Amino acid sequence: MIFYACQLIRRILSRTIHAAALFSDQAFHTFMQSDQYAGAMRLLAVNTGSSSVRLALYVCVAGDIKLISARRYSGTVHPDSTLREFMSDGQVDIVAHRVVHGGEKLSDPCVIDNDVEAEIDRLSTLAPLHNPRALAWIRCCRGKFGNGIPQVAVFDTGFYAALPVSARSFALPQQLVNRLRLRRYGFHGIAHQAMWRRWQRIHSENAKGRRVISMQLGAGCSITAISNGLPQDTSMGFSPLEGLVMATRSGDIDPGLLLHLLRQEQMSIDELDHLLNQDSGLYGMSGESDMRKLLDSVDPAVQCALDLYCYRARKYVGAYLAVLGGAEAILFGGGVGEHSPVIRERILAGMEWAGIILDSSVNHATVGTETRISRNDSLVEVWSIPVDEAQYIAEDAVNLLLNR
Repeated sequence: MIFYACQLIRRILSRTIHAAALFSDQAFHTFMQSDQYAGAMRLLAVNTGSSSVRLALYVCVAGDIKLISARRYSGTVHPDSTLREFMSDGQVDIVAHRVVHGGEKLSDPCVIDNDVEAEIDRLSTLAPLHNPRALAWIRCCRGKFGNGIPQVAVFDTGFYAALPVSARSFALPQQLVNRLRLRRYGFHGIAHQAMWRRWQRIHSENAKGRRVISMQLGAGCSITAISNGLPQDTSMGFSPLEGLVMATRSGDIDPGLLLHLLRQEQMSIDELDHLLNQDSGLYGMSGESDMRKLLDSVDPAVQCALDLYCYRARKYVGAYLAVLGGAEAILFGGGVGEHSPVIRERILAGMEWAGIILDSSVNHATVGTETRISRNDSLVEVWSIPVDEAQYIAEDAVNLLLNR
């Protein structure tokens, strides 16, 4: 770590005078003309999802991390051309990556070396929509910026490394569990931590917000029960397949049904994998996975899919109220959670018995903004909280490289 820190300092001192010429963004030029210009360090955050990639460029100086530019790319994304477009001819001092699955060996943020890369690759069978894409970006960034630029991995599974035994265990023979490291790993940890931290900052020193249920609803969906900053349970388990209905993933399903498919349909393992990860969920039930299009449809199959989507989420809210013994807040994040008032309303419909009362007008006016959407007389606060995973990833990377 000392070696990387010294490298960073040398690069910063040698390249700062050229920094203003590297990027065209006006905000960057404005920042570089300020008194904080000397010592600025450039950081690229790469957040690969199952259906998109988000790139964010930061400047870090005197402990402050400032966002310079950010962009989201959807659909089929080629790392080389996308990075070339986003970065132009620019250079960076650190690259920080969101990596979905770190398994048992990789929980804390770490510098990516050959062993780390091999472990991320090995775990690709458990996160087939995510880890291979993260690896492609890691290798692309190494090719563009060189081996001398440290790359840091921040793991979605890291938040759940210390899940209570009862929440992480499977009722399977322990010899098998120990040999194959079978456990519920949990995913979307970066997003759930970001929502929790933001919730705590909203309440400042007020100790009210201790039990929180956070929902990350996007192409992938998960829900987590948090007490005093520590996860008590989460919907995704051994893989990102468990739990809520998602865009193309099935969520909870009877294992006996899978055995039936293997026997009755003579499916191969790869065919079953594709079915559960890419042909199920909202898409499998309705033929469409885009929530905006689904909400505009009157097709009965679409309505059935949306009903199941919201029912499954509501069922988990009830379960996690029991796990936590009540909650002070419910937080919605992710593309759907932040931008779909109708889905939020349908998920929490009929939960007045639990002290959850939405303010309908505020909820429907809230799209992509941080807002309390529950009524003042609601015993449980409900919030829409935009999730800033990139900022969280950037902070962890800087802390790892410069504060050790």
